[in-house]
Amino acid sequence: MTRILIAEDESRISAFVAKGLEAAGYPTTVVEDGAEALELALGGEYSLLLLDVGLPSMDGFDVLAHLRGQGATLPVIMLTARSSTRDTVEGLDSGANDYITKPFKFDELLARVRVRLREGSLASTSTTVQHRDVTLDVIGRRAIVSGREVELSAREFALAEQFLRHAGQILSREQLLSRVWGLDFDPGSNVVDVYVRYLRTKFGAERIETVRGSGYRWQ
Repeated sequence: MTRILIAEDESRISAFVAKGLEAAGYPTTVVEDGAEALELALGGEYSLLLLDVGLPSMDGFDVLAHLRGQGATLPVIMLTARSSTRDTVEGLDSGANDYITKPFKFDELLARVRVRLREGSLASTSTTVQHRDVTLDVIGRRAIVSGREVELSAREFALAEQFLRHAGQILSREQLLSRVWGLDFDPGSNVVDVYVRYLRTKFGAERIETVRGSGYRWQ
């Protein structure tokens, strides 16, 4: 059964979110403390964590860091009143799957929940992704190239995983921003180009082709 853990210390918000999710068919558990959220999230009973940044005992960033540090792949959507780009990038680079700022419309949150649950389901059916001499261990977060391990950040790994799962296909910047960073397309953002450059440095420039006017393709 798909169960969703909500870590939110504002009872008005947690009640609103829990009611909406349960009406959509998702059983929920609400906690108000970061340490308790971490313990439950590591228990393996939940399919998704909605994680507020401003929690007592441990803030959301600390909870996320401990989760990912222990190898947990549970999808995490961060909920926060902090809307600065710096906070968004910090959350996503720490291993969050998505980031939504308060106030938000429930329909948007529900759409993001469905996307992350679907992605989590697909990831759980395939623990490794391989294309030619590149292998990604999704559970262990390890990248192997020609028998050599390559160190990747959380965002680099997520981007590489998208490329390998869709090897030979053209992926637009809009698609990559949505799938890897959980952000709507910003025509002024160059974050995808920056991270593609990082991957080219680590995997070899010849592996990722720039398709002018369309996006990128893993060769």
